[in-house]
Amino acid sequence: MTATVYIESSVISYLTSRPSRDLVTAARQTITLEWWDERKSEYEVYISVLVEEEISRGNPTEADRRLSAVEEIPALDISDPANALAKNLIKQKAVPENSEEDALHIAIAAFSGIDYLLTWNFKHINNAETKTAIIKVVESHGLVCPILCSPEELVGA
Repeated sequence: MTATVYIESSVISYLTSRPSRDLVTAARQTITLEWWDERKSEYEVYISVLVEEEISRGNPTEADRRLSAVEEIPALDISDPANALAKNLIKQKAVPENSEEDALHIAIAAFSGIDYLLTWNFKHINNAETKTAIIKVVESHGLVCPILCSPEELVGA
């Protein structure tokens, strides 16, 4: 069975943005492009209607580039149970109050039974302190938390 991956908005942004002069950003762009070209096909990939909404914001030309990159990827819906989990992630302080969309990405992936949530968001999703809290809240809902990781971490076997 093929593993499933939920691709969060930050990955799409790194994939499609103009090359950066900042070394860390440039490295993440390169890693994202390599994962997209060499690894994405090894997984069953998904986005969500939330991802579509987020990547459609901003400069219309850039938004079109982002939307074009994911046009063939199925989009998961936002269910009422996912909304409830997202609210609980914030209530339990696993995700900060001002990061409702980040909590919703996690909840959509969890309720969809996704194996991996791919993100460059190290502030609210993919860091050692938040991961533990996020997993506890997701599991308290009787779900398995997707593995929260960056494209650099999801390199396959």
